[in-house]
Amino acid sequence: MSIDKPCLLYIDDDNALARLVDRGLSRLGFDVVHADSGDDGIARIKAGGVDVVALDQYMPGADGLETLERILAIPNPPPVVFVTASQDSQIAVTALKAGADDYLVKDLHGDFIPLLHVAIESAMRQAQIRKARDDAEAEVHASRDRYAALAAEREVLLREVNHRVGNSLQIIASLLHLQANSSDDDDVKAALSNAMGRVAAVAQVHRRLYTSHDLNSVLLNQYLEALLEDLRRSAEGNRMSRLTLTAESIEIDPDRAVAIGIIVNELVMNAVKYAYPDNPGPIHVQLIGSGDELQLSVADDGVGLHAKADPRSTGMGQRIVNAMASKLNASAERDPDHSGTRIVLRFQRRNEPVVTKGISAAD
Repeated sequence: MSIDKPCLLYIDDDNALARLVDRGLSRLGFDVVHADSGDDGIARIKAGGVDVVALDQYMPGADGLETLERILAIPNPPPVVFVTASQDSQIAVTALKAGADDYLVKDLHGDFIPLLHVAIESAMRQAQIRKARDDAEAEVHASRDRYAALAAEREVLLREVNHRVGNSLQIIASLLHLQANSSDDDDVKAALSNAMGRVAAVAQVHRRLYTSHDLNSVLLNQYLEALLEDLRRSAEGNRMSRLTLTAESIEIDPDRAVAIGIIVNELVMNAVKYAYPDNPGPIHVQLIGSGDELQLSVADDGVGLHAKADPRSTGMGQRIVNAMASKLNASAERDPDHSGTRIVLRFQRRNEPVVTKGISAAD
C-alpha cells in the first residue's frame, strides 16, 4: 500500500468520466491512475502499487467480469469495486459472487463520485480486515506447526530418557540378581531378590513407555504380564511356574503403574515365600475394572491364616505395600472367605481421595 496516498486504479474506456473521477477523488486524498482497457489495467496491477480498483463492466475487448476474474487470479490482488451503467441486478450478483468487494451503478446526474468514494473506502477496509484475519490464521497455523514440532521433539526426548532409564534400572536389577545368586546367606539372598523385583517393577514401566504410542499412560495388562515374566525368569527353580495373570486392558498414568507393579511384586514374593513353604503352588494376579474403579487382587491357595510368622521377617514388604496403596489412595484388604490368602486392593483409575486401609502381611 502507498505510504502517503492510496492508489486507485480506475479501469474504464470512458475517458471523460475517468477525468471526473480523477478530479473528484484526488481532492479526497487518492492518487488516481486510469486504464482504458482490461489488459492495460491488468498490466498496471502487476506493476504494483495499486491499493484499490474501480472496474467498469462494458469495455472493448475483455469486459469487466472477464477482467475481474483475471485480477483475482493475481497473487494478493487489490479489492475491486464493480462499476456499470446497467441497472441489471444480475450483473451485480454475478460480480459479487465472482469476488468483487462492492457494486456501484453509474449515475452521472447524481452522487456518483461521493458514492464511489464510500464504496472504495469500504472495499479497502474489508481488504484490511481480510488481511488481518488471514495473517492471524497463518500465525495460528504456524504456531500449531511449531507446537507440533516441539511436541514431536519432546516425545522423542522422553522416549530416549525412558529407554535409558529403563536400561539402567535393568542393569541394576541384573546386578542384584547376580549378587543374590552368589550369596550363601539365605537372608541376604532373599533381601537382594526382593530388591531386584522392586527395581524391575520400575524398569518395566519405563520400557512400556519407550515402546508405547502414548507417553502419558501405561497399559496395565501388558505391563503386568511383562512384570510377571520377569519374576518367573528370576525365580529359583520352578517356584513361580504356576504364576498366572488375568487382566483387562486398562490405561493408567505411569506413576500409578509403578505403585501397582511394586505392590504386585511384593504380594507375589510374599506368596512364594510363605504360602507354599514346601512345593510351588498356584498364584493368581487379577485386574478388573468397573467404570473408574479398579480392583487388583493377588491370591494363592496356600496355608493362609495358618502360616507361622517368620522370626526373620522385617515387615518391609508389608510397609511397602501399605505405602504404595496409600499412593494409590487404595483400600487394601484380606479376603476372609478365601481358603488361602487373597489380598484385594480397590482404587480409582485417577487419583481421588479414598480412605486407605492397611493390611497385615507375613513379610
